[in-house]
Amino acid sequence: MKYKLLGQRTGLPVSELALGTAIFGNAWGYGVDEAEIANIISLYAEQGGNLIDTADTYQWGESEQLVGKMLKDKRNDFVIASKYTRDTVASPSLATLGNHRKNMVQAVEASLKRLKTDRIDLYFAHMDDSYTPIEEVVRGLDDLVRAGKIVYGGLSNFPAWRDCHCGDFD
Repeated sequence: MKYKLLGQRTGLPVSELALGTAIFGNAWGYGVDEAEIANIISLYAEQGGNLIDTADTYQWGESEQLVGKMLKDKRNDFVIASKYTRDTVASPSLATLGNHRKNMVQAVEASLKRLKTDRIDLYFAHMDDSYTPIEEVVRGLDDLVRAGKIVYGGLSNFPAWRDCHCGDFD
C-alpha cells in the first residue's frame, strides 16, 4: 500500500486507497453482513489500508455502527472519515437536514455514539446544500476541532465555485 499525507499541512499519512463503507449493513435492503465486513476490514488492514470512509446516512446509520463495532480494539490504527448533511432517515426534518451548525453538532454527536469513539479523524460536510454559507460550514467544523469532537474538517462533493479560502479562525 502506498501512503500520502492528508492535505498539505497535517503530516498524517493515509493509505492511497480508502475503504468505502456505504454498503456495510443492510438497512437499505441490500448490503454486506457483519462476518463479511470483518473479513473485508481484516484484508484491507493486512494490505496496509488505514483510511475508512463512512457517513451517517449510509445504511441509515448502520454502517457507522458496524464500523465502530469492528474497530473496537483497533480504533487508533485507523483514520476514520465520516460525513453529515442528509440524516439517518429517508425523510428528514428540516432541522436535521443540511450543512448548518445545528445539524452539524447533532450529527457529529450521533456519529460519535454509533462509531463508539471520542473523536472522528476527518469529518466532512457530505454535499453542498445550496443555501448554508460556506463560512458557516467552515466555522462549525473549526468549532468541532476546538471541542475535540473531530481532528480535521472538510468538504465532500462540493462544486469548485463553492470552495473558498475563508481564512484562519483564531
